[in-house]
Parts: sequence; structure tokens; C-alpha cells
Amino acid sequence: MTHAAEDGANTSTLLSFSGHTSVASLARYVRVSPEVLRRWQQRRDPATRRR
Repeated sequence: MTHAAEDGANTSTLLSFSGHTSVASLARYVRVSPEVLRRWQQRRDPATRRR
């Protein structure tokens, strides 16, 4: 699940794939690394996209 999340799978896909019915239970198993989170934030930062 973590690898799928790090590869960009959205929440509904992760829920379907895992069989969980709530985001809270899904969050117990998906642990995105700080590096992946940083890259995700940079790609979505409007100031970064303008450069």
C-alpha cells in the first residue's frame, strides 16, 4: 500500500485495493516517506511551478 501511495495512487484507489472502508484504517498501513512527501508538495506548490 505504501508503494502504491508513493507511486501516486489516489485515496479511493488505495481504499479499494486494500479493502478498507475508512481513511483512518487505511492510514494505519500507508506510511509515505518524508522524501516522497516533500517531492509531492514541491510539485503542487504554485511558487515552484512558476519557475
